[in-house]
Amino acid sequence: MKKAYFAIGLLAASTSAAWAQSSVTMYGIVDAAVRMTTNAGATAATNGDSITSLAPGGLSQSRLGINVVEDMGGGLKAIANLEHRLQSDTGTASAGDFWRQSWVGLQSSEFGRITLGRQYNILFDAYTSTYASFKYSPYIEAFKPEIGMSLGARNDNMVKYLVEVGGLRFEAQVSAGEGNATTVGANGKSIGALLRYATGPFAIAGAYVDLKDTAGKSVKAMTVGGSWTSGPWYINGGWARNDFATGFNPTLNVQLLGSIAGALTTIAPVATGGAASVRDMYMAGVTYQLTPQWNIGGHGWYTKQDGLSAGANGKTGHVAVVLDYAFSKRTDAYLEFDHSKIGGRLMFANGADSRQGYMAGLRHRF
Repeated sequence: MKKAYFAIGLLAASTSAAWAQSSVTMYGIVDAAVRMTTNAGATAATNGDSITSLAPGGLSQSRLGINVVEDMGGGLKAIANLEHRLQSDTGTASAGDFWRQSWVGLQSSEFGRITLGRQYNILFDAYTSTYASFKYSPYIEAFKPEIGMSLGARNDNMVKYLVEVGGLRFEAQVSAGEGNATTVGANGKSIGALLRYATGPFAIAGAYVDLKDTAGKSVKAMTVGGSWTSGPWYINGGWARNDFATGFNPTLNVQLLGSIAGALTTIAPVATGGAASVRDMYMAGVTYQLTPQWNIGGHGWYTKQDGLSAGANGKTGHVAVVLDYAFSKRTDAYLEFDHSKIGGRLMFANGADSRQGYMAGLRHRF
């Protein structure tokens, strides 16, 4: 009898193993850079001062994540992700939300995949999958104007669907509006879609998201762009727009402006004068692989804002250049320079209208 129970146990274990194979993968990035920023004094009296700091993420934000995949057979998989963002200089969490991503989903080889939880929105997917600023890094973590147009890059309470057929990809998202939003994308109700097509060296994508604040006022965000990759060359360009309904939460409106160039404000009070009616961004860049180890890239961004009041009209211009050296597939070092110029009625919070950044850093991916 004991032998029979033992045999049945072995059979059950082997059947279960054949039916579902699970894998848990830990991954991460540790990135740190010495950064010097000009015209960065805290007040108008000291706005010409420069600040030197150890940036906890130069090209990439440091992170630690877990990917889970369970192969359930028949082309069906269960998937999940947890990702924590951290400050490499202090070891602390990079934001109030410990998990910057936390989702679970199902993936079918025939029908695509559906994911539920906190995850990247489709605006961010369009930028990073198709016309990322640099080939070797989707964007510069310490200087990323384009991400300011993506409505916070992530959404809480989201359901997202993705399907690919050949070179065509379709994505759709919907998120529930829960609680009181204090940051864009945190609890806003949203709906949107993305369409991407890639063939040979070319790729093009467009995305649209309508996000509502807790009062039901919406911001409509759209973007379209493309890229061409051939040998050592990578060339990209795109356009994005944020169109705000009258009455949309002015604090969240200005948060988006601030994320474009860092602590932007206007002569008028932030809560009113900084709010935009329409904000457009045009972006273009090129990356060239000099050798198997050396890459150099440059990117430019131009933003024009029509304010809800004349005091919020203005424009911003930004350029960045990065020289990257790969010690291996996982470890690289980089030098970066960026410049921002603010015009119209806009300015940095300390009253300055221009700023430069210089950065030297080291990054390891595992």
